[in-house]
Amino acid sequence: MRRLISLSILSTFLTIFSSTNIFSQVTTATLSGIVKNNKNEALSNATVSVQFAEAGIHLDVLANAVGQFTIPNLRVGGPYKISASYTNYEAGSVDNVFLELGQNNFVELTLQEKATELSGVVVTGTASQAANKKTGASTNISNRLITDLPTISRSADDYLRLTPSASPTYNGMSFAGRNGQYNNFSLDGAVFNNPFGLDAPTPGGQSNAQPISLDAIDQIQVNLAPYDVTQAGFTGAGVNTVTKSGTNTTHGTVFGFFRNDALTGNKVSGTKLVVPTLRDVQAGASIGGPIIKNKLFYFANFETQQRQDEATSYVALNSTNNGKSNTSRVLESDLQDVSNILKQRFNYETGPYQGFTHDQVSYKWLAKLDWNIDDVHKLTFT
Repeated sequence: MRRLISLSILSTFLTIFSSTNIFSQVTTATLSGIVKNNKNEALSNATVSVQFAEAGIHLDVLANAVGQFTIPNLRVGGPYKISASYTNYEAGSVDNVFLELGQNNFVELTLQEKATELSGVVVTGTASQAANKKTGASTNISNRLITDLPTISRSADDYLRLTPSASPTYNGMSFAGRNGQYNNFSLDGAVFNNPFGLDAPTPGGQSNAQPISLDAIDQIQVNLAPYDVTQAGFTGAGVNTVTKSGTNTTHGTVFGFFRNDALTGNKVSGTKLVVPTLRDVQAGASIGGPIIKNKLFYFANFETQQRQDEATSYVALNSTNNGKSNTSRVLESDLQDVSNILKQRFNYETGPYQGFTHDQVSYKWLAKLDWNIDDVHKLTFT
């Protein structure tokens, strides 16, 4: 009986584990390319070296009989250095290659034959995301774009708009005309949808809070019609997000933003308006670096937003405010009577009908460890 129970538990574990892999999202990039000579002839079995020094990545592979090579499951970003060598040829390399999430990034290396009369030979190569290597209709948003482009709300939605078929809706982003609830959001390969399904498609929607700090995002990929069968669970778009990782150099960021109603204009075409009370404080920090150089890295991020919005700038009508621009037609005495009746008959406290604020308090933490077990095996914990 004990053995049967053990087998049953093992079977259940394998089923869950298999299901998780079937529906997981891509968190890495693929590098492929070709090595040839200046006569456009493929160099079979050329040695290709891939290095990302800051992340402790160094891989050596052999090109096949037609000079082609493919290296899957590489860490996104860069800069990578791709080098190639072949007998009787000058070694060549391509620097500053940045790998995009979920894409097959293509590199072409052209080597020159060695000649004793030649000196100072400069070997060049090209790195591109070739059109025939695309994995379906998608938009990749790199960390450089996230860093360089402006954002008002510090929301990923500001960057998802870069997708040609995207349009903002009341509950998030719509892609290719589909309701935002049909999108699938993932973070580091894990499903990151709002399970309730009646408001914003990511967690924190009802409080208007962002689910993850922009300082923690490395790359975003928006898939509309991917060829990869592992990217499933949506009919709008699959928004695939990966977070930053530490490197051999310690880096950190600190930011803070503040605004209130005093920074908002109160006149339109000469008419003075009453501006509702507002106080918004947003601050955060992140840090990443090595625990063991070239082997173990860490990244940590924290962000908070503390916001107060006055529910309405209108006030109930009484003898002192008649004629003001923010005065409602509802009598203050009527509102007070309704409140008193509910309290006396049903013991129901209505609360204030004016002069109150909606308070939003948001905290976000993220921690990540990356372990280079060896040249082939990597382990990431988020």
